[in-house]
Amino acid sequence: MRSRLSKGTIGAITAVAVALSPLALSGTASAHSNNNSVRKLVKAVSGKNVKKHLQAFQAIADRNGGTRVSGTPGFDASRDYVAHKLRSAGYDVTIQPFEFTFDGYKTPPVLKRTSPAQKTYAYGFFGDYVAMGESPSGAASGTVQGVDLVLPPGPAANSSSSGCEASDFAGFVAGSVALMQRGTCNFRVKVDNAMAAGASAAIVFNEGQPGRTEVDLNPVLGGPGVTIPSFFTSFEVGQELAAAGTAVTMNWDPIVETRTTYNVIAQSRKGDPNNVVMLGAHLDGVQEGPGINDNGSGSAGTLEVALQFAKTKPKNKMRFAFWGAEEFGLLGSDHYVASLTEAERAKIALYLNFDMIASPNYTFGIYDGDGDAFGTAGPPGSDVIEEDFEKFFAGRKLPFTATAFTGRSDYGPFIAAGIPAGGLFTGAEVLKTEEEAQIFGGTAGIPLDPCYHSVCDTIANISDKALDVNSDAIATLAATYAFDTRAIGDRAPAAAKSAARTAHGHKPADSAS
Repeated sequence: MRSRLSKGTIGAITAVAVALSPLALSGTASAHSNNNSVRKLVKAVSGKNVKKHLQAFQAIADRNGGTRVSGTPGFDASRDYVAHKLRSAGYDVTIQPFEFTFDGYKTPPVLKRTSPAQKTYAYGFFGDYVAMGESPSGAASGTVQGVDLVLPPGPAANSSSSGCEASDFAGFVAGSVALMQRGTCNFRVKVDNAMAAGASAAIVFNEGQPGRTEVDLNPVLGGPGVTIPSFFTSFEVGQELAAAGTAVTMNWDPIVETRTTYNVIAQSRKGDPNNVVMLGAHLDGVQEGPGINDNGSGSAGTLEVALQFAKTKPKNKMRFAFWGAEEFGLLGSDHYVASLTEAERAKIALYLNFDMIASPNYTFGIYDGDGDAFGTAGPPGSDVIEEDFEKFFAGRKLPFTATAFTGRSDYGPFIAAGIPAGGLFTGAEVLKTEEEAQIFGGTAGIPLDPCYHSVCDTIANISDKALDVNSDAIATLAATYAFDTRAIGDRAPAAAKSAARTAHGHKPADSAS
């Protein structure tokens, strides 16, 4: 998710603008909500308590092979932790099971240089290498043999034809590991030629021009038929392996099977059932690590807000969701939205999503609800949510930036169903710019989350400040909309909500399509 700095928010927020901001009153209160309840909730939600949930998620991962990925005991233990906390707080909790295709590995992948000096490479899209899609299982050890490499790389992408012709393998020693460079032909042609030459394994590395250096793509082989383990590495790793006398050990042990995972849905016992305010975060991580920032942070912030909110009496029904299998393609939230009737969807006034709220090299990102930054707006009402988040940060005199509605997180199924949405995001693999470093602090030229989808996404991989500030922002908007969503718009059928609005003293609101 790429973001850009919101106009008028960096050092240009005047004292007048802050003073006029409804959500900026004393830093937290809303002009269209129960002011006292907002203040109390924000005060009750402390970063220290949010971090305790992260510590619990870390302990769960530590006891379960270092991961909380859906379809494993680590995720199930995370589910049980969240559900227990919510039930104890008095919520009606539903555990929603669904099946999905688990695509991972049985044992951790291995790419290790054994000579001239030992070095173990990190697996994952933010590491040193990945297995190519459709690579078969297998292990190999042997000398690395470069195949028609262009080092240093040519000035233009696709200037390398490494491995594209059978003649590239003249003199190739059978049983060696074929090292090839990205470029010209597709990966399958390269690997097929390596197989025909007797390679025991194949490694393709990124070509080396700007934008073609990292493990930042999804390399696929295009179907069955490959018989040797096949990896894709960064350009840096490829250069290292191209050195004379290099030998490696490789192992790939994939598993693809149907498994069951779960959503956790908690609903307040009080509040208008025809006007539901919904907050959510995905509870799962990736197989490579504990998933503490991605997305223990969003889950922990949402959970703590829910626990503290249990002590209030909202006018609107509050619903908190913790999604399974987001990392496999938003499967949990998609399953949930698909399972609702049209009438049930219409009762959801809005959805707030929190995915990565404590990145160590953070920016304060707000989803671009009105579309003015990226050209893609959310459903009507999303602009109001964005504005209310902006008012929160303005009230704290903190900078903020827009982040695009790319469909990359669990708001996707909601906006596809026409439900107003918004949320917060502190950044993943995108590099922090010099301008962002000047405004938000941190380090330019490195990712907003240097441990994104990696083994190092541990309790050490968070910003306490971002976690605390964003948890307060979650609490502010939760309490604001718990008492009044008229600024968002009235989506449910008028007849279904008329009695409830009258009972709560609401004036009829214009409907928003």
